[in-house]
Amino acid sequence: MRHMLLALALVTTPALAQDEPAHPRVAGEVPKTRTDAPPITAYKLILVGDSTMAVGSGWASIFCAEHVKSNVACLNMGRGGRSTRSYRQEGSWAIVQNEIRAAGYAATYVLIQFGHNDQSSAPERWTAIDNEFPANLTRYVAEVRAAGGIPVLLTPLVRRDFKDGKILNTLDIWSDQVRKVAAATATPLIDLNADSARVVQRIGPVEAMKLAMTDPIPEEVTAAKTGTTMRPRPATEARVREAPPTADGPRGQYARKFDYTHVGDAGARVFSRLVANGLARAVPPLRSQLVP
Repeated sequence: MRHMLLALALVTTPALAQDEPAHPRVAGEVPKTRTDAPPITAYKLILVGDSTMAVGSGWASIFCAEHVKSNVACLNMGRGGRSTRSYRQEGSWAIVQNEIRAAGYAATYVLIQFGHNDQSSAPERWTAIDNEFPANLTRYVAEVRAAGGIPVLLTPLVRRDFKDGKILNTLDIWSDQVRKVAAATATPLIDLNADSARVVQRIGPVEAMKLAMTDPIPEEVTAAKTGTTMRPRPATEARVREAPPTADGPRGQYARKFDYTHVGDAGARVFSRLVANGLARAVPPLRSQLVP
């Protein structure tokens, strides 16, 4: 046991020495030497997209928390229910452009992931797949570059719907449009749709339920065991009760629900790791700033 503790001390001591002073100063002590810290090389990642990226329902917060180093400012600007059209119309894109122009960073990368709500029929969201959607993405890419940033396109995260044991990837044709824009504009691409579809297909419909925001009901599990998932329940029915706010505490809520689109912490960890690996491949200069 004594030898084990000594070995552990030898392993851990150098790491501690990097983070702590040789000894804490006592009151009134003035060190004999003084140096200046070298300049930092800082980077910025701005994540732009919909609820599959947003805080509380997407992968991006875990990505920022676990897959970038401390000299990377990682800003999750994903917002639920947004499409390439509504994200701009509501003013979110103007905020992103201001963030891109912020000085002090060696490089600012903007990761852009849309598709889920462009596919929607909601009047303020939907876009035409053959022309409007790719045109919107192309404009985003151009404006990132004009503001001094580096764009990175992502195909949309796959939904976890199954039929007869096979994943129903209704976002594949939207992903094709993202791939075409990336090729036409020479923009780095993370093919999250293809990567996430492979993972979800491999684990199957039952295990894929564990990636959701909350637990399924027994009927949904029974259906998944047959290889075909149930249709998503209405949000009002699928939503779980939130902890009630206190009189003087935070009042915001995430409105967690079970469905086959959004993710909880387990799902965010699976998919954020795919994004980190994809980003390292797509943008080699960032590899040293990313954590597996």
